[in-house]
Amino acid sequence: MPETPAVNLSPAATATGRRATAGPVQLLLLLAGSCLSVLGAVLIAPVLPQLSKAFADTPGADVLVPIVLTAPALLIGLTAPFAGVVADRIDRKRLLLLAMLAYAVFGTAPLYLDSLATILASRVLVGLCEGAIMTCCTTLIGDYWSGARRARYLSLQTLVATLSATVFLALGGVLGASGWRTPFWLYAVAAPLAIPMALKLWQPHRRTAGRPASLPWRRLAAPCLITLFGGIVFYALIVELSFVLTSVGVTATGTIGAVSAVMSLATAAGAIAFSRLSGRTPRVLLPVEFGLAAVGLLLVFATTSPAVITIGAVCTGFGTGMLLPTLLTWAVNRLTFDQRGRGTGLWTGTLFIGEFACPLALAAIGTGTGGLQGALAVLGIASAIAAVLTAFLLRRNNQPLDVTEG
Repeated sequence: MPETPAVNLSPAATATGRRATAGPVQLLLLLAGSCLSVLGAVLIAPVLPQLSKAFADTPGADVLVPIVLTAPALLIGLTAPFAGVVADRIDRKRLLLLAMLAYAVFGTAPLYLDSLATILASRVLVGLCEGAIMTCCTTLIGDYWSGARRARYLSLQTLVATLSATVFLALGGVLGASGWRTPFWLYAVAAPLAIPMALKLWQPHRRTAGRPASLPWRRLAAPCLITLFGGIVFYALIVELSFVLTSVGVTATGTIGAVSAVMSLATAAGAIAFSRLSGRTPRVLLPVEFGLAAVGLLLVFATTSPAVITIGAVCTGFGTGMLLPTLLTWAVNRLTFDQRGRGTGLWTGTLFIGEFACPLALAAIGTGTGGLQGALAVLGIASAIAAVLTAFLLRRNNQPLDVTEG
C-alpha cells in the first residue's frame, strides 16, 4: 500500500497542536546552542602546551594532545547526519535537550580524569553531542522561520559563532592561567542553558502518515559538495594564520592575536553582508565569495609583509563569512519539514569534515610546494577555479536564497 505523502507544516504549530510564534527568545536560545560547537573547537587551544607538559610521560602525547582539540570536529562531521535522522524521525527538541545535558557531563569530565586516553575519549563524546546540538539548532531555525527571515537568521548564526570564537579563545587563555583543567568548567554552561530551552522551545508538529519523505539527494549534492571544499577554504587561515605570521618574523603573541581578531571581525562583516544580499542566487554569490577568498589567499602567499598578509586575511575572512550562510541557506531552503533534520545534518557533517581535513590537506600540499605559503597559494588557485565553475555550472539556479521551497 503506498505511503501518504508528507504534508509540509507551518512551523507555528507545535506537537501539542497549539499555535506558537517564534521570536527573539527562541532565536537567542538557538544561537547560544550553536555556539557550543565553537566553544568545543577553540576553548582549550591556549592550554594545549600545558596539557602536553602534564602528559609528557604518556607515549604518543605529541600526537594525542592536538587530537584532544580536533577530535570533536571530526565527530561532528561523522555523526551530524545520523543526528539529523533522529531529529526527523523522533523529535528535534528532545534530542537537543539530551545532547545539551550530555555535553555538560562529557565536557567537564577532564576536570577529574587522570589519563590522556580517557580525556581523549571524553572529547570524542563531546563531538558526538556537538553534532546533535548543531544539527537540532540549525534545523529548528529552519522550522521556526522561513523566507528572508530564515536567511537572515542563518547568517546571524555564522556571525555569532565567529564572534564567539574570539571570546572563547580569550576566555581559554584567562582561565588557563589557573591550570590546564580550569577552562573545562565552562562546558557546564550547557546544563543551565537547557532549562530555558525546555521551557521556551517546542517540537513542531508533524502531520504525516508513514515514514518521512526521502531526501532529494540530487538537489542536495551541489550544496554539500561545494560545502566540503568551502570548509577547507573557511578553516585554512583560522588554523594557519599564526604560522604564516611567525614565518615572516612576527613572534609577538599580542600582534598575532590582533591580526587573528581582525580577520574574525572581517568574517563577521561578511555574514552581515550576506544578510543584505540573500535575495541573490547562489550563482551570483558563490563566484564572488570564492573569488574574494582566492584573492586573499594569494595575497598571503605573495608577500612577507605583515600588513599585506593582514589585508589578505581580511579579504579571505570577508569572503568566507558570506560563503557559509550562502551554502547553508541554499541547502536548507531545498528541504521540507520532514527532510530538514537529515538535510541539515548532512550539510553540517560535510562542513566539519572539510574543516577537519583542512590542516591535513595543507600539510600534504605543502610537502610538494615548499611549505605552508605554497600550499595556501594552491588553495587560492583552487578557490579561483571554484569561482569560475560555480558561475558556469549553476546557470539553472535562478532562485533567490530568501525564497523558501519547503
